[in-house]
Amino acid sequence: MNENERVWVVDRVEAGFAVLMADDDQETLNVPLGVLPQGSREGSVLLVPEQMDGPSWASSRLDEELREERLRSAETALIELRKRDPGGDIVL
Repeated sequence: MNENERVWVVDRVEAGFAVLMADDDQETLNVPLGVLPQGSREGSVLLVPEQMDGPSWASSRLDEELREERLRSAETALIELRKRDPGGDIVL
């Protein structure tokens, strides 16, 4: 990743738009799916060059390694949470 790139994650796809969330500050934007790299889908991690006028979506690229790393990290966290779950019903 270059210093002028920002990491964005495709949160979801709705009606031809990708709802993207910035990694650093959780900013969200709706971006036409057609301007993102081919293969972009929910969960995709994008490296997006930042220009003076904002993100350069046309120059963005998918980062499959970072996506896989995040999936592994989430799975590890889920396993740890399951270990602490005593099971049974919740009593309020």
